[in-house]
Amino acid sequence: MSALESLSHAKTSFFQRTGVPLLLGLAFVLFAVGIFFPFFHVQKFWVFADAVSVVGGIIILFEEQEYFLFGVLTLFTLVFPAVKLGLLALIWTERSHDLQKVRRLHERVAQLGKWSMLDVFVVAILIVVMKSAGLAQIDVGIGVYCFTFSVVMTQTASNWISRLLAQRGPQPA
Repeated sequence: MSALESLSHAKTSFFQRTGVPLLLGLAFVLFAVGIFFPFFHVQKFWVFADAVSVVGGIIILFEEQEYFLFGVLTLFTLVFPAVKLGLLALIWTERSHDLQKVRRLHERVAQLGKWSMLDVFVVAILIVVMKSAGLAQIDVGIGVYCFTFSVVMTQTASNWISRLLAQRGPQPA
């Protein structure tokens, strides 16, 4: 094995051992911070100010008996991302066992991932509607950035896992 091949193997080995777990861990931390820190700061009529987080907004929807919105936002902002992170961690830890089952599970997680940006889209629509209606001045909070980076890191980890699973052998027919 040449020195260049050895270096390439060492990089791949390091990437395989630490890259995905690091991404998943960071995505989880950013997800937790993102849902509890303010998504945006709202100022109404130059007097009233409030900071709204995902969890706080969901609680308000429940208290206001907006059960449909409560359910949709709970599903897309809390349940989907948390389940996807958990399943990716499971796939990563079980990757050396039954490869076919792990690949099938990862395909399902990838399908779930298609829905993971829907919540960011919903929040963006909400901000645009409130700003365009002139109801309030809205400033984006740190929670939006943390949550969005969490979604991006989760998707990146999923793509890396997919690539690493493909390297482990031929795909089943």
